[in-house]
Amino acid sequence: MMATTHALVGLAVAAVVSLVAPEFGLIAATAGLAGGVFPDLDLYAGHRRTLHFPVYYAVATVPAVAAALLAPGTWTVGAAVFLVAAALHAGSDALGGGLELKPWEATSNRGVYSHFHGRWVPPRRLVRYDGAPEDLVVAVLIGVPSAQAFGPPIQRVVGAALLVSAGYVGVRKRLPALSSWLSQRVPESLRRHVPERFVP
Repeated sequence: MMATTHALVGLAVAAVVSLVAPEFGLIAATAGLAGGVFPDLDLYAGHRRTLHFPVYYAVATVPAVAAALLAPGTWTVGAAVFLVAAALHAGSDALGGGLELKPWEATSNRGVYSHFHGRWVPPRRLVRYDGAPEDLVVAVLIGVPSAQAFGPPIQRVVGAALLVSAGYVGVRKRLPALSSWLSQRVPESLRRHVPERFVP
């Protein structure tokens, strides 16, 4: 799924927290958005492996949520929401497409790496690939209701995320050709730094 979809899933977690404890709404929203995006910071360095921990994030949420419930505060609530959002991101990547350059061709069996199991979890392709039309539908269905739990600043963030998502969906299938064109123009000395999956 798109990074924006993952961010909005994190915001949905924050919306639930905001309904229960509105005093933590802003920190929850910030942590949810950040946690939803965080695993994808490995995009150019072992994507879906380096910062994706579907089992370990889930395990870490247990003490984090317990701490937030027993001693609610900015740090405990923020950490709990961040970890829940990151866990949902890492886990849900197995529901999407694989890591190939053209994931709509469904040739890769790498969905997300589980360090606990020491292997790749195969993609389920419920959302066929990041930037598929259904990916945008998920983003809208999660983002719009979640935004209602917050004020105009967060609502504007959601609006911007959905606009970016729609734009990405519109150009997604053209990106492999662009990647191919760019990879042929990267100097040899830098080509070894380009992730293998971006090279046709």
